[in-house]
Amino acid sequence: MEKMNNNLEKAQSILKNVFGYDAFRPLQAECIDTVLQKRDALLIMPTGGGKSLCYQIPALMFNGLTVVVSPLIALMKDQVSQMKSLGLEAEVLNSSISFEEYDMNKLLIRSGQTKLLFMAPETLMKPDILEMLSSTGVDCLTIDEAHCISEWGHDFRPEYRRLKEIRERFPRAVCLAMTATATPRVREDIVANLDLTKARQFVASFNRTNLFYEIIPKSQPLLQTLDFLKRFRNQSGIIYCFSRRQVDELTDDLNSHGFKALAYHAGLTDETRHRNQEAFIRDDAQIMVATIAFGMGINKPNVRFVVHYDLPKNLESYYQETGRAGRDGIPAHCLLLFGYGDIAKIRYFIDQKTDEQEQRVAQRHLEAMVHYAESGVCRRIPLITYFGESYTQPECGLCDNCLNPREQTFDMTLATKKFLACVSRTGQRFGATHLIDVLRGSQQQRVFQNGHQDLDVYGLGKEFTVKQWKFLVRQFLQKRLLDKEEEFGVLKLNSNSLEILNNKEMVQGYPPPVETTMSGGGTDRTTASRYSPERYDQGLFEVLRRKRKELADKKNVPPYVIFPDKSLIEMSAVLPQTKEELSKIFGVGAKKLETYGDVFVQLIKAYADQTREKAQR
Repeated sequence: MEKMNNNLEKAQSILKNVFGYDAFRPLQAECIDTVLQKRDALLIMPTGGGKSLCYQIPALMFNGLTVVVSPLIALMKDQVSQMKSLGLEAEVLNSSISFEEYDMNKLLIRSGQTKLLFMAPETLMKPDILEMLSSTGVDCLTIDEAHCISEWGHDFRPEYRRLKEIRERFPRAVCLAMTATATPRVREDIVANLDLTKARQFVASFNRTNLFYEIIPKSQPLLQTLDFLKRFRNQSGIIYCFSRRQVDELTDDLNSHGFKALAYHAGLTDETRHRNQEAFIRDDAQIMVATIAFGMGINKPNVRFVVHYDLPKNLESYYQETGRAGRDGIPAHCLLLFGYGDIAKIRYFIDQKTDEQEQRVAQRHLEAMVHYAESGVCRRIPLITYFGESYTQPECGLCDNCLNPREQTFDMTLATKKFLACVSRTGQRFGATHLIDVLRGSQQQRVFQNGHQDLDVYGLGKEFTVKQWKFLVRQFLQKRLLDKEEEFGVLKLNSNSLEILNNKEMVQGYPPPVETTMSGGGTDRTTASRYSPERYDQGLFEVLRRKRKELADKKNVPPYVIFPDKSLIEMSAVLPQTKEELSKIFGVGAKKLETYGDVFVQLIKAYADQTREKAQR
């Protein structure tokens, strides 16, 4: 117990003096203490929740090296820049650095000067790297983006499966596996594949309380996007598109309307992608228009909005991509333009998969995404419960459905009875697609092979299109009027089904879509102003932001490496007049106080003096 208290006291001191934070966030202290005790840990914590501190602080307290495995070159470079800005020894070994720098970093590692080493799994597997690490001594092996190890995740990477070999090679090193998105099944995969059966698991809440979630029907996407962007002049944001072509077209459109937008997708050269990414990170461009190729590991805290121009393939991707907004804890807006044509595009690519298991996994992911988009309840309920967390609040006050609730005005009792009867008559052995074919009197071969054209329910549901029936079926499942087998999607009756069939219950729901692409609607514009950062002097904030950009450009680092927006906002609210007062501001540690304290205090004092003089005139 005494050792634990000493560990936490020292960790708390590092938190304040090095990083400039007054208190740990939920689960950080417990996870750090577990790692310091050399006990393996699995940390599931949302983007922006503070995962990095859970290996950074132990790295400063261990005698040996902490190796951080990541698939993301951009993240490695960003983390090293931030560590060095705090006066800490961190290096990277990957293809982004020159041969000379690579060899120099290896010398620093062998000499024991480096505390943190970042590399991709492929680099870690190289014989010369393993030999170097064996002679150096590894105290901690941190595996970031650990969901990449699971075939059930949204970003499976085969090379991650070999990390178990590394664990066996360095048995004295504690293992910390981390990810921002992992369903219970993916967590099981991580534990099994990394042999973390004895590890402590820390699962933080998936509720990002500063994010506003909004979904509007996609009708005129360019106009809808331009209208939305008017609320975020001079603020950073990301817009995700389904295809490279869409990215290029939208980027051109935005620039023609006066926005500074850049494109990012796999069709661009490495040099162009790198240049555009750097411009966005350094606040030289306002908007990044991208495919899903962009964003993993981009630690830009001041992203104020994320727009999904097209429907994401799954909820994990949606959660991760929206999670790139508001990492600084300041309110941010997440908008999804939802059109039913996007579902067909995703299904087309699912159908191209040759592996049936992969098809089934992708189809289930898509169904969960559509269920979320169509749901009329608080957005956080289907989103958070998808990751295995219980969310019991009836409304959050920070989503479109809570601020502008839709009424269930459609009596779908008859439609429900028809569908349940069809499930029963066909023997509870089929999925929604076949059942809809039967109800609509389809001439599909499978219908006739099973003799379902002779059933009394055949052709009873022609009043709805296939799309409308699918919309209704998703509501049946949301309301638990049916059960669905996970592996093959077979629908079965349950006790609720029998209540409906026995005329004991009426069913109210949302009316099915009338057209291929829905139109109109959208959240009341006043909602955008209902959540705003604390009151602060915006004039001073702009002065400090310009100085931050000037200093960052001189040091060739992103502005948030100097100070995040949250620090500048607090300075603009408190107006610290001395370095001692500045040291109490969020994110101002000893090294940053020494490096930038005089500059920022002088700016704040000069601004305060000018403001007083104007007031006295």
